[in-house]
Amino acid sequence: MPTIEVKWFEGRSAEQKAKLAKAITNAVVEIGETTPDATHIIYHDIKKSDWAQSGKLVSESK
Repeated sequence: MPTIEVKWFEGRSAEQKAKLAKAITNAVVEIGETTPDATHIIYHDIKKSDWAQSGKLVSESK
């Protein structure tokens, strides 16, 4: 059972998540030789204030 986790900044719409879920599922089914029913996708919507890069919070970067 493939499980894919997507970690990204919050703010994406349900439509965007659905489109991405379909694209990821199609790729995993084709390349990984599995089935759509066996493919799970988990979204982690993260606040920019909870993510740091290069020693700085992303919320403080431009």
